[in-house]
Amino acid sequence: MLRAVGEHLGALAGADLAVRVRIGNVPAAYARRAERKKALTAQSSSRWAGAITRTSEDQYQLGRRALNARIGSLRRAIGAIEARLAVPPGTCVRQGRKAVRGYADHAERRAKQQRLQILKGHLPQAVRELDSGRVRVTRGGRRLLNSRHHLYDTMTGPKPLTEADWQTELDSWSEEWSARRMFLTADGEAGAPFGNYTISITPTDGTITVVLPEPLRRQHANAPRGRYVLDAAAAFNHRGEQWADRVGVGAPVRYDITYDPARRRWYLDASWSTVKKGRQVPVPTLDVLRAHPVLAVDVNADHLAAWILDPCGNPVGAPRTLPLELAGLPATTRDARLREAISQLIHLAQVHDCAALVVENLDFADVRTTGREKLGRGRRGKAFRRTVAGIPTAKFRDRLAGMAHHAGLSVIAVDPAYSSKWGAPHWLGALKEISTGSTTVTGHHAAAVVVGRRGLGCTARRRKDGARQTPTSSASRRVEAGAVRPEDRAGPAVPETPSHRTLGRTERTAPARTTRGTTPVVRQTRARPPGKHPPHGPTTVRGPSVPDQQLKLFGMPDRPTPAD
Repeated sequence: MLRAVGEHLGALAGADLAVRVRIGNVPAAYARRAERKKALTAQSSSRWAGAITRTSEDQYQLGRRALNARIGSLRRAIGAIEARLAVPPGTCVRQGRKAVRGYADHAERRAKQQRLQILKGHLPQAVRELDSGRVRVTRGGRRLLNSRHHLYDTMTGPKPLTEADWQTELDSWSEEWSARRMFLTADGEAGAPFGNYTISITPTDGTITVVLPEPLRRQHANAPRGRYVLDAAAAFNHRGEQWADRVGVGAPVRYDITYDPARRRWYLDASWSTVKKGRQVPVPTLDVLRAHPVLAVDVNADHLAAWILDPCGNPVGAPRTLPLELAGLPATTRDARLREAISQLIHLAQVHDCAALVVENLDFADVRTTGREKLGRGRRGKAFRRTVAGIPTAKFRDRLAGMAHHAGLSVIAVDPAYSSKWGAPHWLGALKEISTGSTTVTGHHAAAVVVGRRGLGCTARRRKDGARQTPTSSASRRVEAGAVRPEDRAGPAVPETPSHRTLGRTERTAPARTTRGTTPVVRQTRARPPGKHPPHGPTTVRGPSVPDQQLKLFGMPDRPTPAD
């Protein structure tokens, strides 16, 4: 029964999507959604029609965003190739701060010229499609559609095939294609029985009731008002208590029913929003989050490196390494493993009373576009590009933000610059000394510490001798750096006479406004080599200062000695 309903609604969804694409890029008021919904209601129901039109609009807007991203990637790739083609082969030219390297030889240069012509041919076509408002959307997946044209080449069984084996492969592909093109999505409705009128599930025994489309009601309905009660019961092993609480009070819940041809199973997914429409989630400030421990995470291609940091930025406990093997797996399996790793991070943060998780704000979209030009060539370059492409930066960030919100945690994204380069020399040795666990401390754990310190507002680099005693231009920075003020000194105020082996330091009064209630700020600069005089000016003095001894101002005439 579910297959008949899904195929019927899938055909309606495909036709409505085609109508929406023909309308083009128009404001929401001119998308004729009410007209389309009225036409679909005669073939389904009002709620099924509302879900179909909403999905068509979402797919159209998603196609527009994908087309925009495609145009941007084409332009970046064209710009990168043209910049390298402007440089002779085997040479390197510096343009500002960047060095542009030409291609290795004329053969590679000729191949890149051909690729440039191909990209320049794709760009105007994509721009025309964007301007016309037309997008290309394949219901069921473009990759699966293209696999039909190469079905014989991609088979792993013995070849040549018999007629029966070939027909079996065709039937398997057709079954998966029809399963992906089904439409069994019902949006929730506040106040409806158990949160959804189209697909309702009883929380006590898991009975599933589905509203049939209009053409199927007379033949297949087994319940009043054109409904069909399935002979299978639903059970939610994950967050089942939260689902039961929502459907018990009639809160809206969305249901999606999918079919897996390989396992011959039907799956029902429930989803809902924790924030009401029109309301914003209260976000704690950074000062509040930095007053608690945080969990710093360094994302890599095959694992996640994590470490707990206290509010002062010091590593606490033992490092954590979470495996994340995603290469060569289907999209659903990759997503499941990613969610499992994020669940472990959230559990670790909750155990240590962390208020937030600190991650790098990574985005490899530009690198993936121009990776052929910037990430090396040959086997090493290809392996490195494959590694970069395997890091799930965007998916990890989106999943982490959503799951952390439901767990009551916040996510702090920091600048990823030099996290690994500064982590290894400044933190790796010290972390190996303090680590007592069985996990081997690597440079990725040191990078995680740098990421966490940035989230806490601390400096990324570590100083072995503690904070510097250098006064700065602000009192808060001076106190934080540990500078000793004159009024805080106890005992004799005469400092120790500097040795001849020690180079003196030069003090300079900052040219800032001063009033009666303020004190001029003193900055310290590095000592100059012997024989180098400070610049002339009335504000430059040479130190260190000694009490009861007048400072000599350079660049000003000496005071005349009074006559006896």
